[in-house]
Amino acid sequence: MPDRTTTTTASVTGAPAVDPTRASSSRPPSGARDTESAAEKTLRRRRLLTGRGAIMVYALLATLLVCALTVPRFASVQTTGFLLLDAIPILMIAMPMALVIITGEIDLSVASTAGLTSAVMGVLWAAGWGIPEIFVVCVLIGVVCGAVNGALVTTVGLPSLAVTIGTLALYRGLALVVIGDNAVANFPPALTSFFTSKIGGTGIPTVMVGVLAIIVFFGVLLHKSSFGRALPAIGFSTEAASFVGVHVGRVKFWMFVATGVVSALVGIYWTLRYSSARSDNATGIELAVIAAVLLGGVSIFGGRGSIPGVVAGVLIISSISYALRLGGISDVVLNVVTGLLLVGSVVTPSLIAVARERSRARRAARDVLAASAAHS
Repeated sequence: MPDRTTTTTASVTGAPAVDPTRASSSRPPSGARDTESAAEKTLRRRRLLTGRGAIMVYALLATLLVCALTVPRFASVQTTGFLLLDAIPILMIAMPMALVIITGEIDLSVASTAGLTSAVMGVLWAAGWGIPEIFVVCVLIGVVCGAVNGALVTTVGLPSLAVTIGTLALYRGLALVVIGDNAVANFPPALTSFFTSKIGGTGIPTVMVGVLAIIVFFGVLLHKSSFGRALPAIGFSTEAASFVGVHVGRVKFWMFVATGVVSALVGIYWTLRYSSARSDNATGIELAVIAAVLLGGVSIFGGRGSIPGVVAGVLIISSISYALRLGGISDVVLNVVTGLLLVGSVVTPSLIAVARERSRARRAARDVLAASAAHS
């Protein structure tokens, strides 16, 4: 039967028959495949332990160790609780922000979206609305804010930097129009207590359970789904991504919507944690979010980044800020430190890339000279 099939195929196509034994001999032997598989596993394990995400985790552990040894009262349950409560808004927004930056875009309106959500939440509560209905409206506000950004970027074709600078001012202005200079603070005590409660005696806030769910969701989305694997491709080259069938505009649009929704959730968290709905809530946290994302290894030019690295970047910045506060350092210095981390996280990878390129060029020049000397 195999001989007949081969003969029939050759007669139809006109091509020479393929000898099955020769075809099988062209495949790598099973021993070679096992060796390649072992080499790939070793390479993957080495990248996992020496990649940017792993380096950021090592840096986080070193930061915590230094802070614990040098700052009094840093290594305590109370510090764990307050540090995480401060880090939660940055940590939440950093997840979708990382994905947006990986696609080569940016969203500067996240803090204003949280402020607008907080203002609307206060006004609706003062008007007698129930908490479930208010939560739904707040999430819808996040959807609309993100959709406006996404539509202007993907449909109109405007740069995301210019669009979100505009909506940063627009959403903050709308928050001021909605609630004015007033503040609403009479939220249910049981609800506000929940948002500051801890899990047993660990000091870990109860809401970290929900934050972990958000981290896992975006981690799986970026690293384990076909949708997430398209994001670095878009960041490297939108034309190439479109050529292989990625719907670039659609992907970017939903990333902006995700950023808006998570920013709205941060607005709810901020309002209930501090038991105060104001138009200026969450002002300025976009700088800390972007600094943490870039420090965590996400390239400002797009195409590269990981969720573990971003989580480590957020916790490094939060730990340094909290340690400086415990040391009595003013907020002005904290802003300077955040700015330095932001500049350093952008400049350092570029310097490393330039150094590697020069080293590679020198190595190539030495190889050419050695080859010329050998031939002469």
